Amino acid sequence: MAIQPFLFPLLSILSLALTMAMGAPNCGPIVANDKDRIEFALNLEFLEAEFFLNGALGRGLDTIAPQYALSGPPSVGARIANLDALVRRIIEEFGYQEVGHLRAIISAVGGFRRPLIDLSPVNFAKIFNEAVGSILIPPFDPYANTINYLLAAYMIPYLGLVGYVGTIPFLANNTSLQLVAGLLGVEAGQDAVIRTLLYERANQTVVPYNLSVAEFTIRLSAYRNQLAMCGIKDEGIIALPPVMGAENRTTSNILSANYDSLSYSRTSPEILRILYDTGSENRPGGFFPLGANGAIARSYLI
Repeated sequence: MAIQPFLFPLLSILSLALTMAMGAPNCGPIVANDKDRIEFALNLEFLEAEFFLNGALGRGLDTIAPQYALSGPPSVGARIANLDALVRRIIEEFGYQEVGHLRAIISAVGGFRRPLIDLSPVNFAKIFNEAVGSILIPPFDPYANTINYLLAAYMIPYLGLVGYVGTIPFLANNTSLQLVAGLLGVEAGQDAVIRTLLYERANQTVVPYNLSVAEFTIRLSAYRNQLAMCGIKDEGIIALPPVMGAENRTTSNILSANYDSLSYSRTSPEILRILYDTGSENRPGGFFPLGANGAIARSYLI
């Protein structure tokens, strides 16, 4: 039986309170130069490129633009998704946009080898089980249909969005600012499209699970907040209660934003805690079983 939707915000708050009682991690800014901050984003851009290209086309960076992988290991478990025609075109466009992002970053500041990325159904099933709080039967498969894929995609561009928002204030030169502002604009657009497509389906039940699309997004957002351990910076597509909606007047929550409708921001350690699915920037797992690459990410693994 599904948990009543009005309980989700309470559960998220209780989870965050428990985390804080156990000892909150560092949520403040990190010390790094522009190059390392921008290079860190390559981890997310690699992840997005592999997920979108494979989901839409059945082939990834090694086929489309192998020069940007810099001889890194191929991703694990990614495959073509069973998408409707409209969503397939959108996801294909997103995939090619990520190729452009990789080119822009590598051209500007250099790059590093693509890290090992786990996009297998087994990995997604584990994450979704943890977010829902029970074992989904059958295991969640992100490639099974359009709704499943959109829910899986819900987890990814938003991290790029909040990561870039968190990066911009600490960049030292205008060239870096211009690059990251351009990257942020497209990441925000991708996230908005995905959230809108999910909002159109908000009340649909995700078959065969007794949860709606909206309930899944609320639980996934609460789980990311729990992993990052730095407060509520992630919200589902339905505002429950309405105090989370724009100006406290809407129940729709198509764009996740704070009280002033400004985008949330996250630090690199927060991003890693979510990507690793361990709640720790020091313990790889999740999408990056061997850890992310670049000076910032590797510094936490020493």
